[in-house]
Amino acid sequence: MTRSRAAGLLALSLVCVLGLAAAPASAQAAGLQWRLEQPVPPEQPAGVEGSKTPIGLGRIGDIEFWAPNRGALITAGNGSTVPPGVWIYNGVTWREYASVCGATDGRIAWAGPEEFWTVSDGRPGQAANGLGLLPPLEDNTLCHFAGGSVAGSYAQPGFRSSSYMAMHGAACAAANNCWFGGDPLPSPQVGAFHLHWNGTAVEAEPNTRAETIGDMRAFEGHLYESIALTLKESAEAVEAVEIEHPYVLTEISTSGTGLSFKTQHQLSLREQILPQYTPGSFPQGLGALKLSADSESMWAAAGAVQEPPEGSGPGSLTVLRDAAGAWTQVLGPATEETLQTVPGNLAGDAVGGIAAEPGSQAAWLALDTPTDLRNPNPTVPATLVHLESSGSLTTEQLPSAQEGAEGVGPKGAAYRIACPAHNDCWMATTQGWLYHLSEEGSRTLPPDSAPAFGGPLITSRPSDEGLPQVPSDAPPVDDSGLEESQGGSGAPVKPPPAAPFATVTVPLLTQVHTRLVKGTTLELSFHLAVKARVKLVAMRRSSVVASTPTRVLKAGKRSLFLQLDARRWPTKLNLQTHALAPLPKVSTRSSGVESVGTSLRFPAFGRLLGSGPTL
Repeated sequence: MTRSRAAGLLALSLVCVLGLAAAPASAQAAGLQWRLEQPVPPEQPAGVEGSKTPIGLGRIGDIEFWAPNRGALITAGNGSTVPPGVWIYNGVTWREYASVCGATDGRIAWAGPEEFWTVSDGRPGQAANGLGLLPPLEDNTLCHFAGGSVAGSYAQPGFRSSSYMAMHGAACAAANNCWFGGDPLPSPQVGAFHLHWNGTAVEAEPNTRAETIGDMRAFEGHLYESIALTLKESAEAVEAVEIEHPYVLTEISTSGTGLSFKTQHQLSLREQILPQYTPGSFPQGLGALKLSADSESMWAAAGAVQEPPEGSGPGSLTVLRDAAGAWTQVLGPATEETLQTVPGNLAGDAVGGIAAEPGSQAAWLALDTPTDLRNPNPTVPATLVHLESSGSLTTEQLPSAQEGAEGVGPKGAAYRIACPAHNDCWMATTQGWLYHLSEEGSRTLPPDSAPAFGGPLITSRPSDEGLPQVPSDAPPVDDSGLEESQGGSGAPVKPPPAAPFATVTVPLLTQVHTRLVKGTTLELSFHLAVKARVKLVAMRRSSVVASTPTRVLKAGKRSLFLQLDARRWPTKLNLQTHALAPLPKVSTRSSGVESVGTSLRFPAFGRLLGSGPTL
């Protein structure tokens, strides 16, 4: 990074001296206030009566702007009325732009004035794996919007070493330099999953120094990503300073000699590593940083996780700011490095989003409780904080008292937020309702006239492209769901039938059975064709709730045992396998070949797949 350190320290000194004396900007001054500004539902198919009454758009995973009159949001949809897809803002109103490429909790990255990428859900159609589980589809594919259509779609079949993982961050430094990152790579691979668009292809570029990526943001020509911390660090593997202050931010560099992930320590005026954590709280008690940037500064905010690590106190709401090359801790626990101690009523909150406000030295925070962020309540109000770089802050709750008097009820907690201009911000609640911060009577934006955003609704997504496929450890999957129909016939593209008596590779995993022992111990039995490395992981939504150690097992009939917690019952299982010897091949003419298959038997089937003990 080439920004001057001396200039950063001088700028920081001026902020500390002048900023603390300045009165905080009031979001209520001069008619400036947040108002509910919900678009009407999309038009319904012919013969279906539509509604002009606004409803929630469903979970809005991201909202991003190229300009004040050109924005996009991605939604999971709301029943049959609002399909999963993308909506566009033209300076006057929001409208449905695409009824494809929606996502459970997607992301948007603008690559140019008429070009953006989305992290989207996959399409159903693949076969189950050896455990009878369907491939995950949440937030693990890409759509490239350009020229008023989906110009490209990228996905991989599930249960393979090349499978796409769920992605939580997306950002573009240029039209030919876009990055996407998220969940850990499947074992035995090491690092956080990444995809890189280089202008011609999407390539895998893992960050081996991180496990999970929380967010991404472009700032001053650089790309940054935040790291979600885990408890895997140990004194033997990491220096003591790293345990106390692990790396929480990485710069992605593609200049010079090639790709690199540069781990970052944020330094304050006193050369103290930031963030400073609450005494008694481990760094892992704080969630991954949410990032936002304008032309002058980058902001990073994180709140407490729902369950702090064993032996750790709860994390505390923390906000950092990078300006002129120097980081400051604007908000957080009471330390010498914190400009403003976080109020007690906000200390335990989680961060849904942060938005730097252009033309100011301030940012907006969308806050929620960790519990509600995971299981949103539609009847809670939205909490917003307006934070100055000096640490001065004001808190607002929506709907406002005026809207409440007009009969507007709560629309869910604040979730995503973006500010395309000064005094011009948008916030989406957990229920898909949109609030707009603006000055009353000053709406003078010209309607966006870009041809790419004025055409008909986008209803098709092309066939998926992606990385070269590699042989799978699991039984072969039907990946026809990743292909579009041809000729408008609606029939999926099918591979040509295999020649009779073809040679096939024996699956690594067969004869799979499960049973519950004494109510909470899961026994998984199976047959391995060759020696293999195996690990069983139990997931509850996106969180790991139990796992076995990685074990090397010889070929033959084998079993794994996994102790489950009734309070955190899993919703899905993932058996990670890696063959340590070539898999044998047999001819389909051979007797007994037809019996090579996978069977699955789930006792208490509903409990294991999602309807377990009430929490």
